[in-house]
Amino acid sequence: MKLLKSSFKDYFFIILGTLIQAIAIRLFFIPANLASGGGGGIAQLINFYTGWPIGLMVFIGNVPLFGLGWRQLGGRRFAVRTAVAIVSYSIFVDAAVFFLPTDGITPDLVLNSLYGAVVAGIGYGLVYRGQGTSGGSDILARILNRWRGISMSQSYLMVDTAVILAAGFVFGWEEALYAVITLYVSGIVAETTFEGQGQVRTGLIVTSAPDIVARQIMDVLGRGVTIVPAFGGYTGEARSVLYCVVSRPEIVQLKTIVHEADPKAFMVVGQAHEALGEGFRPLEQNS
Repeated sequence: MKLLKSSFKDYFFIILGTLIQAIAIRLFFIPANLASGGGGGIAQLINFYTGWPIGLMVFIGNVPLFGLGWRQLGGRRFAVRTAVAIVSYSIFVDAAVFFLPTDGITPDLVLNSLYGAVVAGIGYGLVYRGQGTSGGSDILARILNRWRGISMSQSYLMVDTAVILAAGFVFGWEEALYAVITLYVSGIVAETTFEGQGQVRTGLIVTSAPDIVARQIMDVLGRGVTIVPAFGGYTGEARSVLYCVVSRPEIVQLKTIVHEADPKAFMVVGQAHEALGEGFRPLEQNS
């Protein structure tokens, strides 16, 4: 029952995410001639010359890519979710023609670029939260990574750069420059949507008073602390390293606690995207 509920949530996120992506491309990208990158951007270019349905082009283009790269999609479960994302996105993009204004809602290129990026980024993030991908450049990047040893980030950059350059020749270089901004902003929004705003802070504390510091952290902040015995590489003196995870608002209190307990302590503050377990979100599969 729990697994069924989790799967339902995944597919809900995927379908909702692809619907939002379709709205973004129809309301903002197509009216402004902004290439959306990846398979969707290529479909826009083909549509510009042929008038063929964008959703159909996305689907046709993804079929051979999916056939070549499904083994790189992280197993059958992930591949099925990606297939659902491709099909639903293709349907929504073409169906949106009948419900959304073909001229968009504004002729302003800047507004189309920014608002389109935000809306599309939310859609991408929801698809990722559903443990799927939107196909296109996602699959191609995995294929390049597996067959050519090219890193995922470089693969994405290569694919999107090629699409943007082609769009520059077709739509104009001003539109291409704005498309770069669109891709950047949508990536940030997608990451935020996927990982949430709940980033936490980690504290790594080297101190000669570990018991006092740890007790204060546990009493004042109510957070757990892990103590690891260590010694200084330069001095050779015994030290203890404390590791703890706190919320963003608590980091100021953590610094104060450490300073008051051991003014000579060495502290490193890091950022973690997510903390799961006691005191934070439950550690659940597909959470």
